[in-house]
Amino acid sequence: MRYLLVVMGMLLCPLTSAVAQVSFGIGLPEARIGINLPVFPRLVLVPGYPVYYAPNVGSNYFFYDGMYWIYEGDSWYASSWYNGPWALVAPDFVPVYVLRVPVRYYRHPPAYFSAWRRDAPPRWGEHFGNDWERQHSGWDRWNRRAAPRPSPLPVYQRRYSGNRYPQPERQPTLHNQNYRYQPREATVQQAYRAQGLHGTPPAFQRAPPPSPRGSMGEQPARGAQQREAARAMPAQREQPQRAQPQRAPERDRARQGKGGAPEPRGNDERRQERDR
Repeated sequence: MRYLLVVMGMLLCPLTSAVAQVSFGIGLPEARIGINLPVFPRLVLVPGYPVYYAPNVGSNYFFYDGMYWIYEGDSWYASSWYNGPWALVAPDFVPVYVLRVPVRYYRHPPAYFSAWRRDAPPRWGEHFGNDWERQHSGWDRWNRRAAPRPSPLPVYQRRYSGNRYPQPERQPTLHNQNYRYQPREATVQQAYRAQGLHGTPPAFQRAPPPSPRGSMGEQPARGAQQREAARAMPAQREQPQRAQPQRAPERDRARQGKGGAPEPRGNDERRQERDR
C-alpha cells in the first residue's frame, strides 16, 4: 500500500527543483533513514558485477549507474550524493543489476536473508510477492559477458565531508560541474532530469557516426588526395632518369681543391711526349 501511494503521488504532484520527484518509481529525495556518513566511503566493485559496495559501511550500501543505493528497513532508497538526502524507490524500479548482487555483499542483511545462499542474490520474489515475480520473470538470469561497464565513481565528493557537506539545493550545481556521466537506466535518467542533473555520455557508449561517402568531410577529402597521389606515381616512374655527371679524375679534383681549373686533356698528352 505504501508503494502504491508513493507511485500515485509521483504521478499527481508537480515537479520541483533540487528535491523534485520522479514519475517512474523514485520518490522525494528528502528521506532520513538514520545513516550518517561523515566522509566519502570506500567503494569496491562486486566481482563480475557493474555494482560497487561499501565494505566499511555498516549498511547495505551500493553504487550503480551514477547513483547510490541503500536497502534499509525492507525498502530501497537512492541518492546522487553519498550521504543523501535519500529517495524512496518502489520495488518495480530498482535496477536489476542492484538486485542481482549476492547476499554476501550486504553488510547489514535482514534476518530473513540468513536462510538464503550467500553466493546468490536475495530471493526478491519471495519478499516482494508473486505479482513482482511474474512481472520480473528471469531477473536473476543474465549473460555476464554482456553486462555494462561500471560507471565512474563521483570522487569529487570526497572534498565535501562533515560541515562542508552541501545542502540539497546546492548539490545539483556541484554535481553538474564535476560529474559528466549520463546514466543508462531509464529510472535513473528520470531521476537525473527531475533533480536538474545532467552529464555527457562516456566515449564507450556513443561513438561518432562515420562520414558519408562522397561528402565534403575530412575523410573523403583525404581519400581523394591519396587517389591523386597514386595516379601520379606511374607517371613519375616513366620519366627517364637524369644522367649523372662524370666525376673528374683525382688529379683534376686535387687542382680544383687548390683553386686551379683542370687543364684540357690534350695539354697533358703533349707534355708527356716532351718529357719522353
